[in-house]
Amino acid sequence: MSSSRKRFMHILATLGLILIGIVAFILLTANKPQLKKTQPPTPLPMVRTITVETGTRYVPIKGEGTVRPLREIQLVPQVNGKIVFISPGLIDGGIFRKGELLLRIEQEDYQLAVTLAQARVKDSESALKIAQEEAAAAREEWALLSKEEAENNATPPPLVAKEPQLAAARAKLKAEQADLRRALLNLERTELKAPFNGRCSEENIDIGQYVSTGQALATLFSTEAAEIMVPLEDESLYWFSVPGFTTADKPGSPATVHTRFAGQDMSWSGQVVRAEGKLDERTRMVSIVVRVENPYGTRPPLASGMFVTIEIQGRRVENATIIPRPALRHNNIVWVVDRQGILRFRPVKVARRLPNQVIIESGLEQGELIVTSALNAVTDGMQVRINAAQEEKIS
Repeated sequence: MSSSRKRFMHILATLGLILIGIVAFILLTANKPQLKKTQPPTPLPMVRTITVETGTRYVPIKGEGTVRPLREIQLVPQVNGKIVFISPGLIDGGIFRKGELLLRIEQEDYQLAVTLAQARVKDSESALKIAQEEAAAAREEWALLSKEEAENNATPPPLVAKEPQLAAARAKLKAEQADLRRALLNLERTELKAPFNGRCSEENIDIGQYVSTGQALATLFSTEAAEIMVPLEDESLYWFSVPGFTTADKPGSPATVHTRFAGQDMSWSGQVVRAEGKLDERTRMVSIVVRVENPYGTRPPLASGMFVTIEIQGRRVENATIIPRPALRHNNIVWVVDRQGILRFRPVKVARRLPNQVIIESGLEQGELIVTSALNAVTDGMQVRINAAQEEKIS
């Protein structure tokens, strides 16, 4: 067979195979089932929920303030002189007890003044006795010379009875006695004693120093109690008792003082005792005073100058619940979900908003589920999925 014939046979076979492939493809395409267009189901949004637990709640009122002593005074002498004694407690940070001798001023001059005053009193007493005897003798002499008038119960003239001299002697004695009392008082004032249990916050004296009347020698503050001034909005006063401000005869609400000091979280029990007399004109806030008894009874103590957080126990609310702030929506609406996943809008009554929580007074029932997560689009009655793994209870 010639080469041209072989080439023709190869081409013919190739064309046959191509034709068979085309026919097979057409047959397969014609018998292929038609695919139907379907709409995939829309996924339900998943939400995080918490379980409502109702009960009795006390509304907490929180604020901040700085600790200050109940009493703080300047130690000031009432007499002049040189200091001859200073108590070990009369130093910065020193501790002293009520009635303790804090310092003594040299007493010699004042003791001499007492001695001289006592001598003048004795002299005046003697002069008064002489005047009394002379007056008595003058009355007897007048009675002998004027028997008829004496028998008629008449009295001698004042000059005859030496009444002016007697009055002058009595007045002089009273003046000398007053001078003696003043000398004794000045002698007593040479010793300055502590008026209360307390501490010294500042002193600027030393042994041998000459001090004058009215000179401030030290600053003392009491340790029997401490006070914290807490600025609050006037609406907060609705929830607790402030004696003399919101109530007339009820005691102030209890409070707890918190701070962190010396690496420790500390707390003290206190009580609201009063409010300051007027509102702050700039901030329109009311300053409430919380008192803590025996602030230096702990270690570390509730020291003056500490910055602290105050939590006042407010009024009790029955059948209330506490929810996170994100769970409260616009216009006091809460999203409630039933066990079938139907979301409903529920209006609630808010008792008080806290920094991270909200106290709900009414509108929620025990065991209900409320949504805490955010949704881009939400409608009343929509279907949602509950993330059971993240469901939790409100404490």
